[in-house]
Amino acid sequence: MLDAAFASLANGFAARFGAPFVDAVAKWPGTPVKDAGGSITTPGTPVQYPCRVQFDAATQAMRQAEGFLETDARILVLTASLEVTLDTEARIIADGATWALLSCQRDAAGIGYECRGRKVS
Repeated sequence: MLDAAFASLANGFAARFGAPFVDAVAKWPGTPVKDAGGSITTPGTPVQYPCRVQFDAATQAMRQAEGFLETDARILVLTASLEVTLDTEARIIADGATWALLSCQRDAAGIGYECRGRKVS
């Protein structure tokens, strides 16, 4: 498929020249178990998957979105590098920093996810 071919090209380019794609982890907190009253009885078990990401300047559409901060970044995640579907419940961990995903959508070609991220640590 096109996403796998592009991921192969991107990974080859990154391996040869460094950036733009770096190793990262997409991490979800897991789903807690609740009792009949809604109290959490067992916290969710976090899950994480390796992926490849690129950090870029926010797009104009991201800048116009409600709540945008100048420190928000565009995060591109290669679809073929991630075993699961990415969503805004995940956090991206790369280069020692953690990013919350404020938006997440697939690109038209299905090559990757385009996300607006905010650094949280």
